[in-house]
Amino acid sequence: MVEKICKRYSLKKSEVVKLAFGDIDKAHINPSEAPESVKSELAKINKEQDDIIRFIRYYEEEQLNPMIRATNSIALRFDAIGKTLETLILSQLEASQEKHTAVLKKLSEQFCNHADVINNQSKQISTLYQIHQRDYKKLLHLIQFYSEVSACGVMDSKRKESLKAEIINLINT
Repeated sequence: MVEKICKRYSLKKSEVVKLAFGDIDKAHINPSEAPESVKSELAKINKEQDDIIRFIRYYEEEQLNPMIRATNSIALRFDAIGKTLETLILSQLEASQEKHTAVLKKLSEQFCNHADVINNQSKQISTLYQIHQRDYKKLLHLIQFYSEVSACGVMDSKRKESLKAEIINLINT
């Protein structure tokens, strides 16, 4: 019998004996005195067991079950709050992401607009440069013609008229 108890509860024989003597002492049983009757001792043990079982049931009904219900209620509320917070956080993240996307799109559009403006200005500058180069060449031709006219002095009027016509053509073009 002791071996079965040892195996069942993974205890050594000495531990089982120690626990048995502890139970005998708690029950105020004196082993040197013979019990009044085995029947009365068994009745006492059964009564103690019934008292313990009644206590356990009472404790379970009065203390343990309300704690379990309260814990379950708290867990359910916590779960609901967690799901609500998750939904809220996900919606805020989505809204924030949409805002960031919109801002990035606006920035991209603005950069494209600025690039277009810069490209247009570059084309205008290039065009102005070409016009400037053409005008500069005209000016050089005018200076050359004026110097020829002034060097002519008293030249024939046909040559003067043809130079004058060339100068007027350069100015008008």
